[in-house]
Amino acid sequence: MERPIPKVVGVVDESGTVVCAYRKDENKDGSWRAVPRKMTVSNYAKALLDVFLPAGYPHSVTLDYKPYQIYDSLQAFSSTIAGMLSNRAVLQGIGVGSAGSSATGAVLLSVLQDATGRVSTILFAHRFGQAIEPECKFYRFAADLFNDTALLLDVLTPTLPTYPKIVALCAAGILRSLCGVSAGAAKASLSAHFAKNGNIAELNAKDSSQETVITLMGMLAGSLFVRVVEGRQAVWCWMFILVGTHLWTNYQAVRSVQMRTLNRQRAGIVVNEYRQTGTILRPDQVARSELILLWKAPAICFCQKFPQQMQLTTSDLDCFRNKHYFITTLGMSPEKNIILGEGASPRDALRAYMEALADGDDKLDEDQFWKALSSAGWDLDAGAVETGSAMRLVMD
Repeated sequence: MERPIPKVVGVVDESGTVVCAYRKDENKDGSWRAVPRKMTVSNYAKALLDVFLPAGYPHSVTLDYKPYQIYDSLQAFSSTIAGMLSNRAVLQGIGVGSAGSSATGAVLLSVLQDATGRVSTILFAHRFGQAIEPECKFYRFAADLFNDTALLLDVLTPTLPTYPKIVALCAAGILRSLCGVSAGAAKASLSAHFAKNGNIAELNAKDSSQETVITLMGMLAGSLFVRVVEGRQAVWCWMFILVGTHLWTNYQAVRSVQMRTLNRQRAGIVVNEYRQTGTILRPDQVARSELILLWKAPAICFCQKFPQQMQLTTSDLDCFRNKHYFITTLGMSPEKNIILGEGASPRDALRAYMEALADGDDKLDEDQFWKALSSAGWDLDAGAVETGSAMRLVMD
């Protein structure tokens, strides 16, 4: 059947919005004539928003991108204002405007603060670097806990004697360094989650644009705050309000994220629900039950330190050959230890952790269970349960 000739031809952008239309001119030579686009208030608003949103929004990002960015913008606004109040307190603490203050002393204090912060950055990245991606929601929120604690220490400095003041300023520098590592690494993981079309770089660039605008607005509002808010009680009152708002909005932002990787907590939620009801929860359902800070991990770990003597049964070794892992206890500890073999994949690590959670439930070994997990939207090939060094046992 012959297809009808269209009367109108349109050009759309990545989001499906018509940017140009052509209509066939029946009275002349059959050419296509551009139809003038009628600009409305919504068209102008969209053109403005496109400057700050990823190309193809909302189709180029996940559904949880919008609520996360709304709360993330609100928390950045309150944090900027609180930061200006704390900066003024630091300047007062080091004696800016005082006849007895020393510029050299202020520089040396700044160097000491920066040096302790850099050393703590190295140590923190070495100790917790591998756990940030699997637990990115926890570390994203922890970053703001570090930052807000540093802000409160800054506000405290004008009332402290010299040596406690130095300790407080150095502690604030360390906390800001930890915030930088946690927030930067967690943001990279969240960006990879939000980007659907491999547009991570552009998504991060637009996120920087959003943050720049929000920060400028916060600086304008903060300029009024530092002029109006004077006195110790007023400063502390507003700091608690701003810090509380900052933490609440950041918590809501993190809670809105629906990660598709199964880390230890999410795997536990999925396994418990499946054993009780036979239902596989989707990522959005698990996100509603997921805790950010106060989560007690089960007594299961991936073995990273091996004792002088290790009891291995024949069944352990047979399991190791067939599955690339086995689960055992080491010494007198009741903790379950997962020992992975050479060639074990992230899916093997996830299978081992779920088996340890299920305590020998055979239903988790069925192919139907793993197909249901994949159909529910879970990424089974992401290594999110192993949060330390990937130690492997080799059998010769």
